[in-house]
Amino acid sequence: MEILDCERIAKAKRAFTTRRIPTERMRMLLSPPAEPKAGDLVLARIEALGHHKSVELPSGRKAALAATDEVVLAYGNRYAPDQFEAIVPADLGPCHMVAAGGVASRALAWHDKTMSPTAIVPLGLVTNSCGRVLNVADFAVAPQPARLTPPTIVVFGTSMNSGKTTTAASLVRGLTRASFAVGAAKVTGTGAGNDLWSMMDAGACAALDFTDAGFATTYLAPIDAIVEGAQHLLHSLAATGAEIAVLEVADVLFQSETAALAKSPKFRELTGGVLFAAGDAMGAVAGCERLRELGYDVLGLSGLMTCSPLARREAGAANVPVYGVKELTDPATAASIVSGILNPRLMVIAGGAQCLYQES
Repeated sequence: MEILDCERIAKAKRAFTTRRIPTERMRMLLSPPAEPKAGDLVLARIEALGHHKSVELPSGRKAALAATDEVVLAYGNRYAPDQFEAIVPADLGPCHMVAAGGVASRALAWHDKTMSPTAIVPLGLVTNSCGRVLNVADFAVAPQPARLTPPTIVVFGTSMNSGKTTTAASLVRGLTRASFAVGAAKVTGTGAGNDLWSMMDAGACAALDFTDAGFATTYLAPIDAIVEGAQHLLHSLAATGAEIAVLEVADVLFQSETAALAKSPKFRELTGGVLFAAGDAMGAVAGCERLRELGYDVLGLSGLMTCSPLARREAGAANVPVYGVKELTDPATAASIVSGILNPRLMVIAGGAQCLYQES
């Protein structure tokens, strides 16, 4: 066990995934041999730059990396068809940084157009003064009363980069313009700030993601834990005064966690309605049909395919409205999209205003 002095930890580039853990808690270094777990903090040295040449700091700034730089990352599994599949290694041997948000893992495979992953050498697991390894799960947002959750729109999609975040952020902006207090959260994925900042920039009264629920990434996490995390985030949004929530689910409907989440009765109970983002019309129609089979109320289609008038026309085969950015950000349209889910089982009068919630 090695003492971590303040200067060394302050100089290290601390990643977004570790943002909830105060640097003053990072006191010691547990050197190899040790077996890391998903969410454990690790101090590592950059060995050779690859695909990721910068790391996102807790502030959102991208800090350039160079060989020999020391970084504080979180171990995690990664599923990204456009980039890497990676798993938490069994030891502290050399591995990779597989996400700009700061994920240490061992890359198994990557897209043909993606460079080899940035190579790192773990120097040890970061612990507190008592020698307990720091894990992002121990620093989740404080639990809130579980009685009430705001009516919720969930955004699913066909794949990475299908327009899910743009869809969610556009709806947040439209609902905000319609005078709703909107809470937003991303409930699965790989820790990074871009989607979170997009929700905040769109006017969300509160924006959270799965790192706030204690996950560096959600790939290979138990589905019950992911559902519990989503509930946790919704309760936290409700505590901030959100009248309605917009949740984004990462990846394709056939990805293991996304598929299990979509099938979960507990998650479906949290969902008032769904917007489905797709890159093409066929994917939009197929996704809509799949979600209907699972019992979801599909309120509309969106995503990259809305950039094409012809694709929008083809997507009409799903017999649901198709919304582009212009429609979603329009306050009247946004309000009409959610009007069907504002059927609360419980009406709460707060501060003279009528807030709409349903029992959890």
